[in-house]
This record gives sequence, structure tokens and C-alpha cells, in this order.
Amino acid sequence: MDDSQRTFFVTTVTWQRLPIFRVESRARLLIEVLLGYRDQGKYLLHEFVVMPDHVHLLLTPAPEISLERVMQFIKGGYSYPLRKVEKIQVWQESFTNHRIRDAEDYGRHCEYVRLNPVRARLSSDASAYPFRQRVRGCGWMKCHRG
Repeated sequence: MDDSQRTFFVTTVTWQRLPIFRVESRARLLIEVLLGYRDQGKYLLHEFVVMPDHVHLLLTPAPEISLERVMQFIKGGYSYPLRKVEKIQVWQESFTNHRIRDAEDYGRHCEYVRLNPVRARLSSDASAYPFRQRVRGCGWMKCHRG
């Protein structure tokens, strides 16, 4: 399977949909984990948003890493340091994913991630929401060579 078939839109939710990411330090820790594993080359991180009780990710796992393993890195890499400080259950056990089919599908999911805080009335301007990021210059064509 080539990289163009390995880009996913992923959603994972918190335990019992508790809004744990309303606490800024918890949201920032998750962002550090996401960027840390990206920097280690575990995946390409195209776009993400951290909502109060869930996270949306648009990512491409490294060739030798499964999507399931990527999610273990993210969820475990977040839970471990948080649970050293706070004894709370963090995640639901599973996650949902959608394989991105083409540039149009990629664009639709980027837009969904970008506008999620606006639709949820957490921000009136998507670009002003502090717990999201888009990797500039990493559109479908540039990241997938065709």
C-alpha cells in the first residue's frame, strides 16, 4: 500500500466524553505528544484539532507503522505523563477512522477539522482557536506526489 492510500481522518474521544481538554494544560500536553511523535517520524501530521472531549487528526502513518500502532503511541504517550499527575481515565478504548481516497476527500476532511471549533461554538474564527494546527505546504498533492 503506497502513502496515498495510508492517509486517514481519525477521531478518538475521551472516557465517557468527559471534557478533559477544557483544561488548557491538558490540551497543550496532547499537542506536545502529537508534535513529538510527528518529529520522531512516526507519521505525517497534516491537520488536527483538540476539542473538549475528542480529537480529530488527519495523518499518514510512517510506512512501517500501522494506524493502530500510531494511535497507541498517541493515546499512551498522552495518558502516561498525565496519569503521573492526575489519576483519571483518559480515553475510550477505540477510535474511528476513514481512509482518505483522493484530493477532494482530503480537502473535505481538512475543512471539517478546521471548522469543528466554530461549529461547536468554541470560537467564532477557526484560525483563532488555540488547539488546532495545520501543516502549511502539506496538501494532498505535495505529500502524496500525485
